[in-house]
Order: sequence, then structure tokens, then C-alpha cells
Amino acid sequence: MDFVSSFGLRVIQIIEGFGRFLDFSVGTILDFVRRPYSFRLFIEQMEFVGNKSVFIVILSAVLVGSIFGLQLGYIFRIFGTESMIGAAAGIALSREMAPVFTAFLVTGRAGSAMAAEIGSMRVGEQLDALRVMSISPRSYLVMPRIVASVVMLPLLSGIFLLVGMVAAMFIAIYLFQVPGAIFLDKITWVCKWSDLLIGLQKAAFFGLVYSTVSCFFGFYTQGGAEGVGRATTRSVVISLFIIILADFVLSYAFFDINDKILN
Repeated sequence: MDFVSSFGLRVIQIIEGFGRFLDFSVGTILDFVRRPYSFRLFIEQMEFVGNKSVFIVILSAVLVGSIFGLQLGYIFRIFGTESMIGAAAGIALSREMAPVFTAFLVTGRAGSAMAAEIGSMRVGEQLDALRVMSISPRSYLVMPRIVASVVMLPLLSGIFLLVGMVAAMFIAIYLFQVPGAIFLDKITWVCKWSDLLIGLQKAAFFGLVYSTVSCFFGFYTQGGAEGVGRATTRSVVISLFIIILADFVLSYAFFDINDKILN
């Protein structure tokens, strides 16, 4: 009976939390549509999400592109098709690796900071102070962060893709003796503009996911400093899980659409 009670309580908590998340999301959308907001806040958050994430994105892209080029090179060498490194790297990075890795990096850096900052304001009763001044906390704190994430994550994903391809090209040229012109020719032969657009659309959606989840957990933080740490951890873990799940669903949907178009 204790197990049944605990399980039932857990299910009720999950349903309640999901309902609260839907209410939070709908309220945020309505705030964006109806209420005035400061353009300065959007610029500040774009700088926080975008500019301050560029270095870690570039560094990670160099490593991921190099590793990917190295592994692909060893595989293609078996079949004598080292020239296909560029095509395979282009498809993988543009459609999957660039948006997913970028979302992971930005979630760990910016998403955790969003949850911690808003959570600290919640336990410090600063959100209540905003309401006293007739300022909506969602329109003032949440909306700029979500919009900035949706705008900046595709740009960061594009940077990741470009740097990763350069790193893979370097590996292909100097370790597998693939001429640069052949490397680029295979990319244009296999990769299409639609692959790039798919990756950018995924990145925008991932930006929406991690920013909304992070702000939600920060917005409903309880329990003082310990609660802030707990909310930050949960926001990152759940954001990463949803990003992986959404990536699978979107990849399946895009591949299904492409099959219908080709057939």
C-alpha cells in the first residue's frame, strides 16, 4: 500500500507540474502578445546567450569536427572512399551534431544561469516586488530570455557547423590526403540547402525548449538557496532530455517528409 500511495502521489505531482508548465507557457505567450516590453532587455539577453557562448561553441566545434573527420576517415579508408568524408560530415553536422551539441552547450551555460538567477529572485521575493510595481515578471524576465534563445541558438549552430566543417576538412586533407577541392565538391554534391535549414529550425526549437524549461523551474523555485540549486539541476537535466527526445521526433518527421517528396 505504501508503494501504491507513493506511486499515486508521484503521478499527481507530475500531472500538476505539467499543468503548471502549460499555464506558465501560455501566460508567457500572452505577455509577449499583449504587454509592452523593453528592447534593451532583449539586447542584453542576446549578448548573454550569444556572445558569451561563442568561445565554448567554437572550441567544441573544433574538437567535434576533428573527431568526426578522424573516425569517418578510418571507416571510409576501408572502402577506399576517403573523398566522402566531406559529404558525411556535412550531413551529420548540419542536420544533427551542430544543433544538438550547441543546444547542450548553451543549456549548460545559459540555461542553468537563467534558472539560478530567476530562482534567486523568487526566494528573495524580488518577483513579488515587481508585481507590486505593476510589472509582469514573465514579460520582464522570462520573455526576453526566451526570444533571445530562439534567435541566437540558430546563429550559434551555424558557427558550430562552419567551424566543425573546417576542422573536418583539415583532418581530411592532412591525415587522409583528400584534396580540398574534392572535399568541397562532395559536400555540394550530397548536402542540400534543406539540410542546413533543418538544422537551423531544430536549433531554434531547442532554444525555445531550454529557455522555457529553465525559466519555469526558476520561476517556481522554493526552499531558499537549496531550492535554487535543486531547480537549476532539474532544469538542465529535463532540458537535455527533452532536446534529445525532440531531436528524434523532428529527425523522424523530416525524413518522412523527404521520403514523401522523393516518392
